[in-house]
Amino acid sequence: MRTILCRSRAPERLVSPPPSPGDCQPRRGLLPCGVRSPLTDSRREILRTAARLFQERGYDATSMQDIASALDLSKAALYHHFESKDEILFQIMNYGMDIFEERVLRAVRPIADPEERLRACIRLHIQLVLRGREREITVILHENRALPAEPGKRINARKKAYIVYLEALIAEVQRRRLAQAAVHPRVAAFALLGMINWIYQWYRPEGLIQEADLIRQYTDLLFSGIFTPAAKR
Repeated sequence: MRTILCRSRAPERLVSPPPSPGDCQPRRGLLPCGVRSPLTDSRREILRTAARLFQERGYDATSMQDIASALDLSKAALYHHFESKDEILFQIMNYGMDIFEERVLRAVRPIADPEERLRACIRLHIQLVLRGREREITVILHENRALPAEPGKRINARKKAYIVYLEALIAEVQRRRLAQAAVHPRVAAFALLGMINWIYQWYRPEGLIQEADLIRQYTDLLFSGIFTPAAKR
């Protein structure tokens, strides 16, 4: 899961050309609510590298100089793309939520059967945590406290929307299985997210448990635990 920096890439490629007059946007502070700054390839590479450093060292222990050095950039070039470390963190989280919504929510919503939709949700969420170089997802999990109040609310609103979706989906499966009295769907939703979101802390792909086994066991934990019909309990 380590992000590998391509040192052969010339640093100059990370610096975007000056915007045309029609493309100019205010650059002071974080963007207002509902406005997203476009992510070029250069900005995405900065976000991935910063996310890796935040995850390895912690947000507070990582400086703008650390990020610039990891990219073979000057601080001036880094500030050309992002005005502050707060802005980088916000954009990492926003980009991470975009990735999550695209690869998980957008993929499962067309599935008609709620049980199959929930199984797919578990599988895709686990795969997102385990695969690829998108470390932005893991930063979302534990660095939200570092954001200023307003951008923090915006990220929390996006995270809460997924909780609400997952809670409703679990409740739908419970109704089908007549398990309404077993576990409250909100408790189940947070329990599931807690299990999945902690995987990156302990899972090692070279270990005894392979990805397919992990997905199966997590799915079994949920379906055999919280979906036991109330009459059987």
